[in-house]
Amino acid sequence: MTGRSLPIAPSIPRRLLRAALRAVFPLVVLLVAVQSGSPQAGSHERTYRQSKGAVEKALKELQPSMSGRLPALEGFASPGDHPLNRYQRAYYQSAAQVSSTASGGSVVRVNTKVTAWYADSIPSHSGYQLLTSNGRLESDLLDQLTDLLATSPGAASEGGSSGDSFPGSSPAPTSAKRPSTAAKGIENKGNQEPTLSAPMPRLPDAGRTFSSSADAGLSAQQLADSKNSLKLDRTATGLQAEAASLEEVLKNQAHPKNLVAIKKSGTPVVATPSLNGKTLFLASAHDEFEMLDFNVDWVHVRISGLSRGWIWRTSLEMPEGISDIPQAGASAKLVAADLFQVTREETAPFPGDWEPLRGKNVKIISVQKIQENETDSGARAKLEFAKSLLDKNYAELAAKSQELAGVVLIFDSVDGGMIAATLPTVQQWKAGTLSDAALWHQCYFDPPETFNVAGPAGGQ
Repeated sequence: MTGRSLPIAPSIPRRLLRAALRAVFPLVVLLVAVQSGSPQAGSHERTYRQSKGAVEKALKELQPSMSGRLPALEGFASPGDHPLNRYQRAYYQSAAQVSSTASGGSVVRVNTKVTAWYADSIPSHSGYQLLTSNGRLESDLLDQLTDLLATSPGAASEGGSSGDSFPGSSPAPTSAKRPSTAAKGIENKGNQEPTLSAPMPRLPDAGRTFSSSADAGLSAQQLADSKNSLKLDRTATGLQAEAASLEEVLKNQAHPKNLVAIKKSGTPVVATPSLNGKTLFLASAHDEFEMLDFNVDWVHVRISGLSRGWIWRTSLEMPEGISDIPQAGASAKLVAADLFQVTREETAPFPGDWEPLRGKNVKIISVQKIQENETDSGARAKLEFAKSLLDKNYAELAAKSQELAGVVLIFDSVDGGMIAATLPTVQQWKAGTLSDAALWHQCYFDPPETFNVAGPAGGQ
């Protein structure tokens, strides 16, 4: 699970458990496949026999492993000025530099940057910070590179000739090579095979055990390989047990029933339940928060510690049994078209002092109530009708993007008001990258209280 809120119960968040499982299983596979000759622990630099071109080609295959999101900071970053559990949404980015050596090999140096959102009890002190990697990410990447180079074509040829002899052993003579006729003790007449003047080596007696330094070298190497394999098997078994334990916890854990989840990235979390409330930060998709209370339009959530915020209800996945879309909002959408009508459309300079549209040409749409004494034409109905007009007029706005900088909706009534939006904001909303809540927080309202849809807590 990814989110900004601190743990609200002793249970482990389900999303974190899944992320931890995804981190454990690749290590199990890596340990089973690793070969002898492991690199020095904690090193961010490693030397390879392969050429610079071969190493750079292998690094391109490892690009997906050189950046991504971390399930947790513990084990990947060194503690700094703040405890690691105060950080959220951790990311890493690794960069590799390859240089050639005098022997024709290459040296690879890996540097990793770790960034995370620091959630302070004082919202103004929160923000993304750069943390120090503890070396694990660099070592893991170098280990992957080592394995990839070891299994790539041509790796065996770079490791030496297959005819190399073991230490202490003597090369065996072969009849495939014909020595020079000028050598002493060798006679070659016509097509006859050359004759060696030295006596042939005597074969060992039957039943006698033959031992050589080559055999001793092989036995020592096999023993070392066996010990390394046993050690790796034990480590892999431990990781498999840890993964099974995490799966069991995930299976048996009761998921809290008072959590809400963000539907789309970029959803604003605001200080007050108002479309003009101060934006504290933009939440990411699937972030989860503890729900403290809710009303028809807003949900009150715990951010971390004593920090609180409000989120537009339709931007959240509500707990089981509570609708994401309040009944009042659904009814307002159905009847909004029957409450208002467009009376005039024109192109003119922006009739206000809002900086994004000041002095620029906009499309102005004037709206009136069909019946002035209509009691259901409040802020919620106005917003629903405004969304329908933005959707309807988007094609014209996009076609005239060189002429029009935005759109203005004027509700011409006693309790009316004005809503203004820039063309880029409407484009993002139409593309689905902005939720309704994010759309309204990037619009201009005059006067703001006319479009305030905050209601009493606990409503449905």
